[in-house]
Amino acid sequence: MPETPTPAVGQVWQDNDPRSLGRRVRIVEVDATHALVELAVPRGTGHLHAKPGRRTRIRLNRFRPTSTGYRYVGEAR
Repeated sequence: MPETPTPAVGQVWQDNDPRSLGRRVRIVEVDATHALVELAVPRGTGHLHAKPGRRTRIRLNRFRPTSTGYRYVGEAR
């Protein structure tokens, strides 16, 4: 099983919450306790409740592959 990396700028993570329908976020800034992320929406898809580019802060301890966390997808292209 691959190890989950430390959250860093430029990474893409997917929300594991079943209500989020596979929402992906890209990290744009990291501080001591939170990551500032923006919604990463691939061309031709969308999320029902959020607009592409919307930014929000997420606690760093949520970046782990649990049912309420996030799983690492890869580096932004």
